[in-house]
Amino acid sequence: MTDPFVQPREATAAAAMAAIAEEFAFFDDWMDRYGLVIDWGRDLPPFPPEWRDDAHRVEGCQSQVWLAADRRDGRLYLAAASDAAIVSGLVAMLLRIYSGRTPEEVLAADAGAFLKELDLIGNLSANRGNGIAAMVGRIRALAAGAVAAA
Repeated sequence: MTDPFVQPREATAAAAMAAIAEEFAFFDDWMDRYGLVIDWGRDLPPFPPEWRDDAHRVEGCQSQVWLAADRRDGRLYLAAASDAAIVSGLVAMLLRIYSGRTPEEVLAADAGAFLKELDLIGNLSANRGNGIAAMVGRIRALAAGAVAAA
């Protein structure tokens, strides 16, 4: 089975946010940016069907979103999936920022503020914005739990 947990592409969460902003800046049109986000979602590793359950479901999302975490070598690795194309892309963005980071780095990186700066939140429906906040909250809660357990 392929590892469902996302491996970091950039060295830090800050570097991931900078790379995402640079990729977004390449497009002037929001429809093109949405296309980019959807493409990112298509590149997520396969999410195990048995994890598509209530224990992994992220509450507060309009679409179905499932999230799993694994702690390895002091880092938090994340896997996720959604039943909606645009949401899968948003999930992929968050995993690019957070997965493979130390719990402390996850807590220090504010992806919600970053996505507002990109004006991504302002260009999504209110429900999608709430869903992103729910995903970020769940990821940060997992990181806080890992810090507390250490």
